[in-house]
Amino acid sequence: MFYIGVDLGTSAVKLLLMNEKGQIKNVVSKEYPLYFPKPGWSEQNPEDWFKETMDGLKELLKDKDKSQVAGISFGGQMHGLVILDDQDHVIRPAILWNDGRTTKERDYLNEVIGQDTLSKYTANIAFTGFTAPKILWVKENEPENFKRIHKIMLPKDYLAYKLTGVFCTDVSDASGMLLFDVKNRCWSKEMIEICHIKEEQLAKVFESYESVGCITEEIAKELGIPETVKVAAGAGDNAAAAVGTGTVGDGQCNISLGTSGTVFVSSKNFGVDDYNALHSFDHADGSYHLMGCMLSAASCNKWWMDGILKTKEYSKEQEAITKLGENTVYFLPYLMGERSPHNNPNARGTFIGMSMDTTREEMTQAVLEGVAFALRDSFEVAKSLGINIERTKICGGGAKSPLWKKIIANVLNIKVDVIESEEGPGLGAAMLAAVACGEFKDVEEAAAKIVKVTDTIEPEPELVALYEKRYKTFAKIYPGVKDVFDILQED
Repeated sequence: MFYIGVDLGTSAVKLLLMNEKGQIKNVVSKEYPLYFPKPGWSEQNPEDWFKETMDGLKELLKDKDKSQVAGISFGGQMHGLVILDDQDHVIRPAILWNDGRTTKERDYLNEVIGQDTLSKYTANIAFTGFTAPKILWVKENEPENFKRIHKIMLPKDYLAYKLTGVFCTDVSDASGMLLFDVKNRCWSKEMIEICHIKEEQLAKVFESYESVGCITEEIAKELGIPETVKVAAGAGDNAAAAVGTGTVGDGQCNISLGTSGTVFVSSKNFGVDDYNALHSFDHADGSYHLMGCMLSAASCNKWWMDGILKTKEYSKEQEAITKLGENTVYFLPYLMGERSPHNNPNARGTFIGMSMDTTREEMTQAVLEGVAFALRDSFEVAKSLGINIERTKICGGGAKSPLWKKIIANVLNIKVDVIESEEGPGLGAAMLAAVACGEFKDVEEAAAKIVKVTDTIEPEPELVALYEKRYKTFAKIYPGVKDVFDILQED
């Protein structure tokens, strides 16, 4: 049998075809536009997602036995606000996870409603990227659009709705809306009232591995696949990536180096850190997880290589970097503001420490190290909760770099396990579909049978010591320039 994983990313949708043994039989990627109508704003058209997903599914299944397709599921960019009217028309472009327009609404939620109250209702505090502040923004700035809202969706759930006609979401993605009672895995009635919406405007909530229904007759006919194909609820991209890397069960860790960067720690028990520096969300395996999220990770390297150095030779640029732990140049990777642990949309990317003899290689190295240091910021919060992390899986586009993996292993002083497949969210989504179809009894069994570690990068004591000193310096830079970021925003 075949299981399809749909990874709805920020720049493209990536579709993966997996058989019942976990072997990947095909991968297809389709890009779509990303719009920045104002500085700090980030939007996409949901219709573009659906069009490219359908085109991608057709290409994915070309020359394959379509009758063998049994299930489909999703991993998707989180927090985006998709709103439909009573005719199921998209009211306005989706406001994405990395959009920073909701500072006023975030401050209202955190300061007027109060962080302790938010944490009590949802296990989290407000961040500009979360969905609830976006809803309040629409109410304040686009009141006519707000009045037309009939359905409120997350990005991947728009695809599920178009494929099945079922208005659904899953616990992991819903956790990032600031409308969801994470501990009890249900909508928060208090937050619904605070956001001036109704519960019927929100989707029915499923566990990530549960079937929400089957594809519609129209979709089955267009794709040439059986009408019995089940659609599983799926998961937010990071939870899906965690499934795809086997980061399930208790005390497992995964680092994702995608457009954004995350430190993801799975847990059987619900927990919240004292300062809500980490997100406390439901996991796709039926349990919980803590997650630190930085808004710009591999995208920092892409910006530096493509936009500044004007090159696509990523590997070649890294070949000359040999003096690890000795760089005097630092980079704050806050190109889109920052979430964990600073919660500051005004933060910006910053180089510091250059001199007349600073080289191109040192600047490139600083970008890679800056992302690693920022990941460690979240890692330190997890450690403060008594969580002992000795090793991590790693996935995402940045994980293709041997140098970057080595830097991360030594900055965090943990073993970094490389898995056979680099298709984290897509593979995780396909695994969720397989569980929904009964191929595996649960997510942990699927991970145990499918995910294979092929290499481990060990930290080196001498490098660890050098990076420990560097990190302590890095940790002083943001507090030193924070007020400058606020002044720049006023300008």
